[in-house]
Amino acid sequence: MNLTTKGKAEHTFDAIVVGSGISGGWAAKELCEKGLKTLVLERGHKLEHLVDYKTMHSAPWELQWLNRTSRDMLAQQAKQNRTGYTVRPSHGHLFVDDEDHPYEEKKRFDWMRGYHTGGRSIMWGRQSYRLSAMDFEANAKEGIAIPWPIKYEELAPWYSYVEKYAGISGNNDGLEQLPDGEFQPAMALTPPELDLKASVEAKWKGRKVVQARIAHLTKPTPEQIALGRSSCNYRNLCIRGCPFGAYFSSQSATLKSAANTGNLTLRTHSIVHSVIFDDKVGKAIGVRLIDEITMETTEYFAKIIFLNASTIASTAILMNSTSSRFPNGMDESGSLGGYLMDHHLGVGAKGYVETHADKVQFGRRPGGIYIPRYRNFSEQPAKAKYLRGFGYQGEGMRQGWSRPLDGFGAAFKKELTSFGPWGISIYGFGECLPYENNRISLSKEKTDAWGLPLVVADAEFQQNERAMREDMLHDALEMLEALGAKGIIGTNNEPNIGLGIHEMGTARMGSSAKESVLNSHNQVWGAPNVFCTDGAAMVSSGCQNPSLTYMALTARAVDFAVSEMKKGNL
Repeated sequence: MNLTTKGKAEHTFDAIVVGSGISGGWAAKELCEKGLKTLVLERGHKLEHLVDYKTMHSAPWELQWLNRTSRDMLAQQAKQNRTGYTVRPSHGHLFVDDEDHPYEEKKRFDWMRGYHTGGRSIMWGRQSYRLSAMDFEANAKEGIAIPWPIKYEELAPWYSYVEKYAGISGNNDGLEQLPDGEFQPAMALTPPELDLKASVEAKWKGRKVVQARIAHLTKPTPEQIALGRSSCNYRNLCIRGCPFGAYFSSQSATLKSAANTGNLTLRTHSIVHSVIFDDKVGKAIGVRLIDEITMETTEYFAKIIFLNASTIASTAILMNSTSSRFPNGMDESGSLGGYLMDHHLGVGAKGYVETHADKVQFGRRPGGIYIPRYRNFSEQPAKAKYLRGFGYQGEGMRQGWSRPLDGFGAAFKKELTSFGPWGISIYGFGECLPYENNRISLSKEKTDAWGLPLVVADAEFQQNERAMREDMLHDALEMLEALGAKGIIGTNNEPNIGLGIHEMGTARMGSSAKESVLNSHNQVWGAPNVFCTDGAAMVSSGCQNPSLTYMALTARAVDFAVSEMKKGNL
């Protein structure tokens, strides 16, 4: 593509950020606030905060087909529907059309995507936990994959920084495996959750039941109020988009902060194909994109480039970024595409309690309880041997009118308008080890509508994860039994990579270019002005939800990048 001098000037910025989701929004905020003219490239359409949350106030009877998935939706979004909850008239439009955006599966891979401004920061689960020192040290101690090139202590101040801005409600619980943070007041536990906490902690010394730590405001700061954000209203309709800005998203927070500086340019419908590397100067000079609508190829230029397109997409961009310096993509270790991880879930138990019939919870709280990891920490595995561990998320809530009911007449009608018993559930999130043969690659034969090679996924959970699931089920059952719950039902579904929507790895950090794609500051080895700070950078997964770690890594990397740029090193 040829550009006039004037045209190139109009396409030149101080920084480019690819992606506008959780980590991309943070990169944009930090770069703009540090004075850099920043271009954010979003591959999907514009989704405007508040204006485009079409169903945010819709009552159940106002939703098409009573919010059930239609045959037409399932035909278009069969893979997006694998979670069992993503494809609904209330929010299915926030997930991609699988026919328009295909990928290949050598083994089943459940890739849930949202192509619009803010990405999955609109639909995320908002559970926000720090990785611990134990998580950062595990690979080195156990000889698994490669060590993290950073320690918890290096990231701790950045965890605090992003927590204060984003707004995380929770408690400081004084647990080594779940470091404390900067929290707004936690949402209260319900009566059966308090009973579960008491029974579990009385019977097992090393197990704790704590309030979930979630990115919902409960006591907004002046900074958050100035952005138009307010306290959570306990509607639990978050996946539709929040009219109160109560939960953290790019639209409600980071992109607003970036725009307020006057330094932000947002370009939607911009599918980034590759990073442009100049062999003469030995660094990247920009990115090449394809316009989603016009199909035109365009180049944009910048001194600093941040890849935050999400784990798989950022790795695909690096794979496409070939040059004389990088004939096989921006990697010289051979690890690019490997070590794909996700948390395994779909295992746990539920039941009900007959107590507290005179009490109901306030509203529909979006959080619940969290049981931090204790296996291979305070307790050894009970069933089969395995490395690492798992945590549980759950809740105790009064069952409503949608519970299973049969009957007719006045008594049945009264039952429909009354509360059912307190249900109680706990379901696990287990750590996945980083395996070299859990990989993504790019197809050599098939391309999408824009000419990009299709992603090919070839990954599965292995023996360590399957052994762990025995304890995840066993322990959930025994904790509900200790509570005295009735009608306990255990679940252990077939686990599939991607279903946790926590895909990680494939462009990992490390201590040398021989073993990793990124260095300790998230720079691409050999291309020091290219940074990747989304899930692709992860070296191990822990069992905690990872988004808070992406935020902290991004803020840390931007601080380093701007400092290096001012020194003339980038």
